Amino acid sequence: MKKEYDVIVAGGGPSGINAAIAASRMGYRTLLIERYGFLGGMSTAALVYPWMTFHNHQGKQVIRGIAEEIVTRLVNIGASPGHVRDTIGFVYSVTPYKTEEFKMVVLEMLEEAGCDLLLHSLTEEVTVEDNKITSLTIVGKSGREQLSASVFIDCTGDGDLAYAAGVPMQYGREGDRLTQPMTMKFRLSGVDLETVRDYLLEHKDQFYHKTLFNELEEGLPLTAVQGFYDIWEKAGLPINRDHVLFFTGPGPDEVLINCSRVQGYKGTDSWELTEAEKEGRRQIAMLVKFFKESVPGFENAVLSSTATQIGVRETRRIEGEYILTKEDVVAGSKFLDCIAKSAYPIDIHDPATKSISVAFIGGDGVFDIPYRCLLAKKVDNLLAAGRCISTTHEAFATTRLTPSAMATGQAAGTAAALSLLKGVLPKELSIKDLQEQLLKDDVFLGT
Repeated sequence: MKKEYDVIVAGGGPSGINAAIAASRMGYRTLLIERYGFLGGMSTAALVYPWMTFHNHQGKQVIRGIAEEIVTRLVNIGASPGHVRDTIGFVYSVTPYKTEEFKMVVLEMLEEAGCDLLLHSLTEEVTVEDNKITSLTIVGKSGREQLSASVFIDCTGDGDLAYAAGVPMQYGREGDRLTQPMTMKFRLSGVDLETVRDYLLEHKDQFYHKTLFNELEEGLPLTAVQGFYDIWEKAGLPINRDHVLFFTGPGPDEVLINCSRVQGYKGTDSWELTEAEKEGRRQIAMLVKFFKESVPGFENAVLSSTATQIGVRETRRIEGEYILTKEDVVAGSKFLDCIAKSAYPIDIHDPATKSISVAFIGGDGVFDIPYRCLLAKKVDNLLAAGRCISTTHEAFATTRLTPSAMATGQAAGTAAALSLLKGVLPKELSIKDLQEQLLKDDVFLGT
């Protein structure tokens, strides 16, 4: 049976949720397709936590709109403290949230917007005629089904829809095409965070140099820890990194561990992804033992949850009408076709070594994401949002973060709806009209 929509969004992660809500709110029949039986993408399936960051280094909020609505709803039901200081000092704020409540909140918002939802479904085939996608074939429990729309939005993270449609793609870093490592995340409960805080303040040289030591001594709640350098080195675990990283919450004695590092596998190859999943869980077993035996405050810790899947940082990106570069990010570049702002620094987990490369944003600590980065080449009715927008490997290391993905998602959904309203292709859409609508919807585009 063939079903017709105005807009189809592939991928129910943060960018897809925002895109689908935005298009639906403008009155267009929208379908959101997701492979799991729940929404949230890496934020739920891979336990990516917390969200980083909605603010520049001075504390100015630069990502608002639907993303902020989601945070507000979570705060209102006690599922998030809202935006709180990053005690590592790497960014200004982090936004903790309860994963299960997030799943329910976004379902409510999609239903309120009138968006159709199809879970347990994967895109199997894409039909392209005259440089336009005419339909896609999905596969799921009920078999194969053909769906059509006027505009499509790729929010799959891996650029699956764009790739299947024949859009030119980039993969990993230039040259060797290696990608940032994957991470299998997990939560430990029963952690004595006061002991962690005391050890941190007594051994400041063993923690990230930007850590907010003074504020922590004055009572600032501990939200994140990076360090334990000597303890990590002494343990000698066969994990290719050089420090411990974890985030507190959402429970009072709970932390999210971001320490595994699975390198050398492709996130778009089922066989390699399987090996990565296996390695990720092997590393969890090692890490649980390490924390309980070696890290102060974790003596009574218990493994409370592991991610549904390994967290995939990087795979494919579209080649768009513009490719955002490292130079654009570091310079805090402004573009006439700005549709979103971002304040997260470049943060590259090296594909092959234990190092992390960081480059901070100059000027006001904010850079623009141009609309052209969402416009796929060769396919005129396809937009991209989230991880698979058009950037270099280096610039991707900031746009991949969840708040930025939410922002590009809202922009893509709004652009899809406006292009239908105006009777033009997405690439022909007036940037003034798009920016006016985004501003009306509380998206920050200013200075």
